[in-house]
Amino acid sequence: MRGIISSYTGLKNLFSLLFIFSVLFLILFTDIGEGTFFGQEQQLTLSLLLIAVYVWIIAPMPLGAGSILILALMMVFGLVDNTEEAFEGFLSSALYFIFALSVLSKVFVNVGIDQWIAGMIRKLSRNSVMKSVIGLPVFILLLPIVLPSAIARFKMLQPLVGSLNERYGFSPDSTYHKYSLFIIGMLNQLSTMVVVTGGGFSVLTVQLLRDFGVADIGWTEWFLLLAPPVWIGALIFVLILLVYLRVTGGHILTDESADEVSETAALVTYSKEFIIVLVGFVFMILAWILLDQNTVPLLLPPMLLIAVLALPGINLITSQVIRGFDWENFLLLGTSFSLGLLLAENDTADAMARVLMMAVPENSGILFKVVVFSIIVFILRFMFIVPSSAIIVIFPIVISYADLIGVADLQLSMLLFVIIGSMLILPIHTPTVYLAYQTGVIKNKDQLIIGLLGSLIMTGIAIVALFLYW
Repeated sequence: MRGIISSYTGLKNLFSLLFIFSVLFLILFTDIGEGTFFGQEQQLTLSLLLIAVYVWIIAPMPLGAGSILILALMMVFGLVDNTEEAFEGFLSSALYFIFALSVLSKVFVNVGIDQWIAGMIRKLSRNSVMKSVIGLPVFILLLPIVLPSAIARFKMLQPLVGSLNERYGFSPDSTYHKYSLFIIGMLNQLSTMVVVTGGGFSVLTVQLLRDFGVADIGWTEWFLLLAPPVWIGALIFVLILLVYLRVTGGHILTDESADEVSETAALVTYSKEFIIVLVGFVFMILAWILLDQNTVPLLLPPMLLIAVLALPGINLITSQVIRGFDWENFLLLGTSFSLGLLLAENDTADAMARVLMMAVPENSGILFKVVVFSIIVFILRFMFIVPSSAIIVIFPIVISYADLIGVADLQLSMLLFVIIGSMLILPIHTPTVYLAYQTGVIKNKDQLIIGLLGSLIMTGIAIVALFLYW
């Protein structure tokens, strides 16, 4: 049996590799005539994008080594003028935000705060797994109002759901654990779209709306525009996720023995370290909620908290904790940001967008045009690794086609935002999805199926909202 599985995996990787090189051959050696949208530089960039998808998703190659290969190929293909440009993605504040929250999350676990919160949730749910299954999505949908950052929410909740899974007596790869990671990964990403402060992507979209004279939207108006459709789509997503897990992994409550909850977890002691970390986390969250991000960057509070926890006499963050960070993940995310910037800066993404937008039919009904437009945006978004890069490139083109499609600029902008923000298919499309996938609990098949379903659900909801709500 192992030999059969190994042979199947080898064949799958071989066919995937042949497909990638077939597409590369078409891109690099097909003469597509004078006046083409894709010059040699754009062809090479598209080739690099396909290689990156293969190396990161399909190839049995360490992610760190694959990421270094992509950086090297940027220079080999002549797509950057110097080494500094290849590493431009490593200057992204989002990358260091993930690093800071990962380090703090480890301290969070070391002092037992995750166990303390898990115990409180267990008491509130009266040891009912079903109440936890229902309560976690509700919690995730409401949490962005007070804690906008999706990455921060994931890093704080990941050890918590792991503790709950252990306390309920389930195995590390249980259906309950998989369900929880889908919720704090994918549903977390969807829920963050309802607040302007949910991340750079939302802030950038609001700024684009102002710059192009579409609308001047504040926090409340943005919330009212997006919360109802996003929450409806999230509810449908959770129901489909439960059905999928029931079909593929058995009932979520009967992975092992849910009749008797494990009581073997160690009791939490309220030590000095426990109090220091808990107070520090509370102040960090309050800083995110109360302070203006234009004045106090989102990254500053966790940076200061790391410094405080590393002070002599506290020593909760040591050299060992820093060394224990997942640096392979750091390399992948930094490289993906560099690739996203490259797509935008050398007009490859712009060329892709313009070619696909030509497919919008002129002489057809508004519904048909909107559906075709949504499919095109969906395809474009799939090509981008970073949603912010996608919105920067696609937004101006979309606004110029608003009259052709026959809908108002604001309606079309909201449709574009939801489709781009809810792309969940590949782990590299969204940091929280990637972080959940990296746990190893979510398998490739689960990721692709649920990610595709989630993306399609939100696209469908956005189309309905355009006609009935926006």
